[in-house]
Amino acid sequence: MTNRHDHDTDGHSHSHGVSVDADRRWLTIALALIGGFMAVEVVIGVIAQSLALISDAAHMLTDAVSIVLALIAIRLAARPAKGHYTYGLKRAEILSAQANGLTLLLLAAWLAYEAIRRLINPPEVHGWLVVVTALAGVAINIAASWAISKANRSSLNVEGAFQHILNDLYAFIATAIAGLIMVFTGFDRADAIASLIVVALMLKAGVGLLRDSGRILLEAAPAGLHPDQIGDLLANQNGVTEVHDLHVWTITSGQPALSAHVLVDRELDCHQVRLDLEGLLRDRYDLTHTTLQVDHVTDALLQIEPRTDHCEDAHGPAHTRTEHPH
Repeated sequence: MTNRHDHDTDGHSHSHGVSVDADRRWLTIALALIGGFMAVEVVIGVIAQSLALISDAAHMLTDAVSIVLALIAIRLAARPAKGHYTYGLKRAEILSAQANGLTLLLLAAWLAYEAIRRLINPPEVHGWLVVVTALAGVAINIAASWAISKANRSSLNVEGAFQHILNDLYAFIATAIAGLIMVFTGFDRADAIASLIVVALMLKAGVGLLRDSGRILLEAAPAGLHPDQIGDLLANQNGVTEVHDLHVWTITSGQPALSAHVLVDRELDCHQVRLDLEGLLRDRYDLTHTTLQVDHVTDALLQIEPRTDHCEDAHGPAHTRTEHPH
């Protein structure tokens, strides 16, 4: 007997954290703050001849782009599943996170080149303009960070936008310190050094976003969920003979899923075993999006050693019971 079941605890749809409308509202507030200040900073950066300010403005441009991408992804992800897109467009936010990570790395490469060039031949920088603008930038980024922190940061999409702005906050602090050094010591290379600090922060955030979004796109098991451990646990439940074709992946941020083929003793009720296993997955691992195919074991399967021929194209290892009930 075969039973496939896609279980959802709320009975309708997945819901995680803050509402979609709230996400949009907070992201829009952050976008307005970032966009307005960025235009001012570009003008002042050119006047002050400060690469640190220009790099901060460029970083703020990626902040604005990341928020716009986040807003677009939220709208796409909210569309219902239909037609060929059986999960809807929920992974649009993962693609947005990938774009955010890539823009951070590309911008970091350009800023690193400019910073090194200015270390070798530093221009004269107007320190006080740098200090005042950087302190204003700190205030703006604190406000924008606070706004985005109110959104659903379990979403990798929103987290990507948040990381952009948080890195910009650190960058403004470094720029303000560099400006003070230039004012009181005349050490103009501090401007380029501050830019390199920004580059390091951007590289760290960019690599992290690409790594996390890449794991989802490559169907890797979510962090903290170990397929072999889960397979062994299921295989050792009462009446279960074997678990194979076990897959654990993430549909989108905060939505892990699992599917598996389960073989059980012939005298047991497949439906009840499935319900018991789903309850175990829900309680132990908070896995509520599960699809379990439960079949009675046959004599032919019992004679296979090792069991590798139960499916035409088996995926992954088979998990067999290690302790048999008496």
